[in-house]
Amino acid sequence: MKNEIDSKFILSVFEKIRENGEKKGEGYLLGGVTAFSDFDGYTIFMEDQLVKLRFGFHNQYHFDYEKEVHMEQFEKKLEAINKDY
Repeated sequence: MKNEIDSKFILSVFEKIRENGEKKGEGYLLGGVTAFSDFDGYTIFMEDQLVKLRFGFHNQYHFDYEKEVHMEQFEKKLEAINKDY
């Protein structure tokens, strides 16, 4: 996920979090990742305490993190959710 992101993977993980996660406010929490969307559903968000992902219309996305190691840990969480659910 360094420079390219697989949109099908992200959307699949997002749905798995919504289907299997614990409801927390406007989002769902699963495997240390919170997932939620904006009011119209065109933009989805997934985040842990150190990384935020905004994924939107036409597969545009933006990661917000301070250190590469944080991104690597976030990616591992997403992969674990995808594998386990």
